[in-house]
Amino acid sequence: MIALPIYMQDEKDGQGDGGNRGTSVITRTKAKTKKPNLYRVLLLNDDYTPMDFVIHILERFFQKDREAATRIMLHVHNHGVGECGVFTYEVAETKVSQVMDFARQHQHPLQCVMEKK
Repeated sequence: MIALPIYMQDEKDGQGDGGNRGTSVITRTKAKTKKPNLYRVLLLNDDYTPMDFVIHILERFFQKDREAATRIMLHVHNHGVGECGVFTYEVAETKVSQVMDFARQHQHPLQCVMEKK
């Protein structure tokens, strides 16, 4: 928070102080919002999960079109890891959980993780 000073003049009644004016300071705090930290959601390559299943994951949970999903899947396949998207902590955590649960339900060892950007 940032404290902003506000200066006010107090008028004295002139009794015994020669009519001098005093100054007092009142501070008002102004909240400064901070942007939330962002997290990358990553898919990790394995030798067992079918490429079509990875494409389906990217389309379903990350709203990628077929072309983008295929590009990301090939990046994961060739480089061992690929970024699905960048989200706030809560959204990234939810996406990782959804992908992991869906992969387990379909008996695939696909790994999905998040890391701070």
